[in-house]
Amino acid sequence: MSVYRFLLTRQWVILTLVALVLIPTMIRLGIWQMHRHDERAARNQLVTDALRAKPVPPERLTSPGHTVTGDERYHAVTAQGRFDTEHEVVVRRRTNADDEVGYHVLTPFVLHDGTVLLVNRGWIPADGPSQTAFPKIPPPERGETTVTGRLMPDETTAASGIKDLKGLPDRQIMLINSKQEAHRLGTRVLGGYIAQTAPDPRGDTPELVGKPGKEDAALNLAYAYQWWLFAAAVPVGWVVLLRRELRERRRREEDGPDTGAAPAEAVSTL
Repeated sequence: MSVYRFLLTRQWVILTLVALVLIPTMIRLGIWQMHRHDERAARNQLVTDALRAKPVPPERLTSPGHTVTGDERYHAVTAQGRFDTEHEVVVRRRTNADDEVGYHVLTPFVLHDGTVLLVNRGWIPADGPSQTAFPKIPPPERGETTVTGRLMPDETTAASGIKDLKGLPDRQIMLINSKQEAHRLGTRVLGGYIAQTAPDPRGDTPELVGKPGKEDAALNLAYAYQWWLFAAAVPVGWVVLLRRELRERRRREEDGPDTGAAPAEAVSTL
C-alpha cells in the first residue's frame, strides 16, 4: 500500500474531496431537472387538453369572484350576449406576435342575465397622437352575438411582473382583473376573462391573441442526462489521474535516483 501513500498528500486529498462533493451534487441537479421536466410536461398536457376540449358556457367554469384554476385555464368557452363598448378599456404595454408594443382591447360582454364576461378582443397598435389619448378601436359585432374564447385567470403583479400603476389616463388599465372591473362597472363580473378566438374581427383588427406556447420539457430532460453523465465522468476522471500518477512514480523508480555523480570510467582517467 506504500505506493498509494501519495493519496494522503494535500493535493490528492483536496482533489478527492472535490470529487466526492461533485458526484452527489450533480446527481441531485439531474433529479431536480427531471422534476422540472415532469412539471412542464404536466402543464403542457393541461394546455393540450384544454385547447382540445369542446367549448362550454362560461358559467360552468367560473362565477363572480371565482379564481380560475390551472385546470380551467385555456378551456374554450362560448357565450351569447352583447358587447358593451361604452365601458371598453385598453390594457397598456402589450405586444403582438412581432413584439410590437400596443394595447389589448378589453370589452365587457353582457350575458342574458346581466352578468358581465370580460373579453380580450385582441391587440391594436399604439399609433395615436400620444399615450394619454384613448386609441381608435375597431368596433365589435353589434347587437346579439356569440363569442368564443379561451378562459384566462385574472392578471396580478405577482404572476405577470407588471406593476398596476395608478393615475393612468381615462379608460386605460395595466392588468386585466375581474374584481377591479366589477368595482369599476358596478355590476357582477365573472372571474377571469376570455381571450377571444371567434368570431374573427373585421379587417383582422384587433389582432387576436395567439395560442399559448408550450414549455420546452425536453430541454430539462436533456439537462438531467447531462448532469448524470457529468457525475459519472468525475470518478472516471479521478481514476485516470490516479493511473497517470502511478505510471509517473513507477517510471521514476525504474530510472533510479539521479545523484549527479560522474561515471567511474571518467574518474579513472583523471
